[in-house]
Order: sequence, then C-alpha cells, then structure tokens
Amino acid sequence: MSDIQYYTKEGLETLKQQLEYLTSVERPRISQMIAEARDKGDLSENAEYDAAKEQQGLLELKISKLQNLILNARIIDDSNIDINQVSLFTTVRLKDLKTGAVTSYSIVPESEANIKTGKISVSSPIAKGLLGHKAKEEVRVDVPAGTLHFQILDISR
Repeated sequence: MSDIQYYTKEGLETLKQQLEYLTSVERPRISQMIAEARDKGDLSENAEYDAAKEQQGLLELKISKLQNLILNARIIDDSNIDINQVSLFTTVRLKDLKTGAVTSYSIVPESEANIKTGKISVSSPIAKGLLGHKAKEEVRVDVPAGTLHFQILDISR
C-alpha cells in the first residue's frame, strides 16, 4: 500500500531540491569521510569509520524516504481549495479566547510542517481539531497540555 501525500507545486519542488542536495552534496561528502577513515588503517577499532558509516546509513534512509514521498506525491491545485472550512492547504487565523492572542497557521502535509513559519502538520492536534470548521466558529482543541479555545477569525489560501 502506498502512502499518497498531497502537495502544492512549490511543496513538491522543495522536496525535489532537498533530494538533489542530499544526493549531490551530502552523499559524496560522506563517501569522502569513509574513504579518509578507511585510509587510517584497522577498521575494527576505527571510530571515525564507524561514525561515517552510521552517517551514511542515516543519509541513505533519508534519501529513500524522500524518493518514496516524491514517487507517491500528488499535486493539488491550490486555486481549487475550498476556503469555506479549514482543510489541507488553507491558512486559518485564530484568536485564543483565553489570552486574546491572534495567530495564523497554514495546514500542510507532515513533510512541509515548520512551526517557525506557521506551517502545522495536518496530523497535529491543533490541525485535527480545526479541520472542517468554518470562519467565526468557536472551537475547543484538545492538545497534550490541555484544551485550547479558539475563535476562527478567517480562512484563506
């Protein structure tokens, strides 16, 4: 069973750029580290060699995951996204009813999530609690730290 994930064109392009960087920059760098460590002699007691091989294994796993994501990716035309309710690829502006603070979050696939830029994963507790709700609604969202109370101010693309 494949794990189909949905991306905007920009999101898919970002994944492709990450894959290109890992294969064309990081893979050769780690191969060079392995070669240098191998040249130092006995591999059975060579911590540098072991560390470089471990880095190589982790890198190859990351590359494999990215390749799989790209292979199973489906592009969504974000101009067709329904902004009448919170859904994947919408941006929602919220007012915390306890503190009065106003924040905005874009709901994105897990691989595009970046809290520093206001992009939260569709599978995060906050996004799950908001999905399907409409502007002006008050929503209770259960998170690990308790329950948050929001008013959805508006929804956009």
